[in-house]
Amino acid sequence: MKPQPAALGFRVKSGWAAAVLLTGPARSPQLCDVRRIDLSDLRLPETRQPYHATMGKLETDTTKIKRRVRVVQCIATQSITTLIAGYREKGYAITRAALVVGSQLDPASIANPHIRAHAFEGQLFRTVLEEALQAQRIRTDVFIERNAYAQGAAKLKES
Repeated sequence: MKPQPAALGFRVKSGWAAAVLLTGPARSPQLCDVRRIDLSDLRLPETRQPYHATMGKLETDTTKIKRRVRVVQCIATQSITTLIAGYREKGYAITRAALVVGSQLDPASIANPHIRAHAFEGQLFRTVLEEALQAQRIRTDVFIERNAYAQGAAKLKES
């Protein structure tokens, strides 16, 4: 049986992402699956917000941050590898993905340390998810949530 072309969509959150599997033409896609994937280790709560030290505080210990980031990279890779393998076993050929994110601000441009921690986390989870998808040879596009409809419409006109 010939694999069915499909695409993935993700809404990236802190430590996890919502994933949807779509088939059919871009103008009338069919929703085939919805699930949550982990981007952090549930056994290590600090990996859900790796740039936070305590409530409302930016983590400044680079050793802790690096360790947490490595865990996040590993979990994201495992989650995407498992997700894609499962879909391939069911006969889907996934070549494209879209990530919807809260923002793409440069965290260094944010003065408030607590908000900067959230921006670093948003950047981290988006990046590790995108890298895990690219390792599976899945081309990704990133959309900012508030602009997603306009950006999506523009992309549809390109296809």
